[in-house]
Amino acid sequence: MIVHVIDGTYELFRHFYGQRSWNKGKDKPLGAVAGVLHSVLEMIETGATHVGVATDHVIESFRNDLWPDYKTGEGIDPVLNAQFLPLEDALAAMGVAVWPMIELEADDGLASAAHLASGDPRVEKVCIWANDKDLAQCVRGDRVVQIIRKGMQVRNAEAVRAKFGVEPELIPDYLALVGDAQDGYPGIRGIGPSGAAALLNKYGPIESFPPNALGSERDHAILFKTLATLRTDAPLFADVDEMEWRGPTAGFADWATRIDDKRLVARADAAVGVRDRRAATHDPVTSGEK
Repeated sequence: MIVHVIDGTYELFRHFYGQRSWNKGKDKPLGAVAGVLHSVLEMIETGATHVGVATDHVIESFRNDLWPDYKTGEGIDPVLNAQFLPLEDALAAMGVAVWPMIELEADDGLASAAHLASGDPRVEKVCIWANDKDLAQCVRGDRVVQIIRKGMQVRNAEAVRAKFGVEPELIPDYLALVGDAQDGYPGIRGIGPSGAAALLNKYGPIESFPPNALGSERDHAILFKTLATLRTDAPLFADVDEMEWRGPTAGFADWATRIDDKRLVARADAAVGVRDRRAATHDPVTSGEK
């Protein structure tokens, strides 16, 4: 069994701005939602059987209470913002496990799903479809990997070390030191990627640093590490079989009409046929990576 967990928020942004590049500003109200659904169906067509999508039901999380400059939903295009909640409902209608995150972020949902799934001995591999650097902390050998959409890079533990210079477990410490502009915290002044990796490889996690290593910035570093550390305790599912795609619900046709993309129904029905033929012939499940 290979499990796929997807960053629904990133996928929504990706399709929205991808469509903006050619639609000359004439956005379909639910065009990005349709794009995400087609992407998930493509994964199912190419062999994915167990799929879950984490979304930011709201952009803000508990981290906003810890750091005033942490990212918010301010500035999101209204047409894009209006598609967040419909995406969750449309995915559920298509029969896909979806986890809307409120106090936590979508990245916490992905980390929790990967943690839960990798604890099941039936699971051969977990693929985290997300671009955010902080998801690298979830990578474990070749069993839990991160798939970067740009270039379709598969980032295993060796690739994480090559990219950042530290083990996956030290990614929160690394980000605390270098900062993450996308999430809104600056890191520690004077410490760049090479310096951060050198310190972490010499001393281990920030808590193990000698007092003079960070000086007065130590408390900030600990706080930023808290911001960068993904939660793995979200109770998303009790059994990984809850993620198995069994086809669309009866209400999916109505959603396809609302989205104004009738191709979705035919494609979902065809994906059911592919799934059934694969099961009948006992074909091995592929990773769904393409």
